[in-house]
Amino acid sequence: MPDWITPLLHTLALPEVGLGTLFVVAFLSATLLPLGSEPALFALIKLNPDLFWPAILVATAGNTLGGMFSWFIGYGAHRAVDRARHRPTELHALHWLERFGPKACLLAWLPVVGDPLCAVAGWLKFPLWPCAVYMAIGKFARYLTMTGGLLWVFPGGLSL
Repeated sequence: MPDWITPLLHTLALPEVGLGTLFVVAFLSATLLPLGSEPALFALIKLNPDLFWPAILVATAGNTLGGMFSWFIGYGAHRAVDRARHRPTELHALHWLERFGPKACLLAWLPVVGDPLCAVAGWLKFPLWPCAVYMAIGKFARYLTMTGGLLWVFPGGLSL
């Protein structure tokens, strides 16, 4: 491993920097950017086991706010398209999603489709706060399950 990577990992793992970094990574990974926050969460917890719950909560908050950002992008895109077309836009392919309403955001944790789902919820003008609550529940469950599973599979410490 290159000599510079060990000090960098130690710096990013500091509680003052690690949680902030985790928040940013979790936020960005909930947008349409191809980024994953699970490795950052797992690494932070492996380097600082006492940060398990704060890290889970920070990752959940960052990922949920990123999902809400995607919701706003979808909502704004719908308004812009409506103005450009001078009439409301109707998406026939998404009628089944409208049946579920904000509860569909519970699936925002899914890989590949979860992040666009948040933007689609905004596009369909689902209410923001119920969507945010369902996003947070799903994302919290994902982080808790995935991190708990990884800690069970890899119980030893990280060797740097």
